[in-house]
Amino acid sequence: MKLLLVVNPISGGVDKEPFLAEAEILLKKYAINYRVFKTQGTSDEERVALILNDFQPDKVASVGGDGTTLFTGVALLKSKIPMGIIPLGSANGMAEELGVNPIPMEALKDILMSNRIENLDILKVNDTHFMTHIGDVGVNANLVNSYEKDPNRGMATYAKYFLEELTRLQPFPVKVIANSQEVLSTALMVGIGNARKYGTGVPLNINGNPMDGIFEIVIIKNVNANSLISAGLAKFDDSFFDNESSEVIQTRFAIIEFDKPRLLQLDGEVLGRHQKLKIEIMPGGIQLITHNTNPYL
Repeated sequence: MKLLLVVNPISGGVDKEPFLAEAEILLKKYAINYRVFKTQGTSDEERVALILNDFQPDKVASVGGDGTTLFTGVALLKSKIPMGIIPLGSANGMAEELGVNPIPMEALKDILMSNRIENLDILKVNDTHFMTHIGDVGVNANLVNSYEKDPNRGMATYAKYFLEELTRLQPFPVKVIANSQEVLSTALMVGIGNARKYGTGVPLNINGNPMDGIFEIVIIKNVNANSLISAGLAKFDDSFFDNESSEVIQTRFAIIEFDKPRLLQLDGEVLGRHQKLKIEIMPGGIQLITHNTNPYL
């Protein structure tokens, strides 16, 4: 077996070297041929394409958070080489959704041992951007933008910007064209979900399934004390999810239009301001190395 480890050295502010050192011992013990690719932030797409072509791995492991999972998945779109996830980022939402073992070395062992390969959907946005987990426009995108610019990390920093955004909430008009219908509404946030929950565990919706060939558009209309409490409780029990404050549209293709260019984030990466979004799903675009305890199987 040949294994390629795609590592984001800075994701989540987590030092990956202790994991890599432990992984090296395991891989050498079982004579597994492996290479390590570390992202640098420049020319990563071209560099990983070269190593994929040269090394031709049997399996690929994404080592990092949601952004690393997305990068690895996009890199493998044409090759169809199966990939697994090793959660070592600040947000490991997709890993949690898919039942990936939260202990990195155990996740690596699962990737090496499993022969269960399943289809994982990926979304294409405006023909140039991709998403595997969750994206949005509005309050959360603004929060992520502020959080990413802060040198500090962790829930305290996240909470600070969350509270700041609550004081600036302003609804905006939105038009959604999906399933041959047009929906006009006002929103505090428009979510795009290929899955159910953010990395914090708070659900965007409770119907998402990243392996079903459809995605969800969630128009969040109200944020108040009751909805915040419900969101917090829904982290632990879906029955607390507040259906009254949002509208969910399930589809395979959609166009979303805003009154003016607004900030977009996909899988934790802020991608500038957009007034119009064209979203289409690529069913089974990623070959996922998983196991029989994946909750979606």
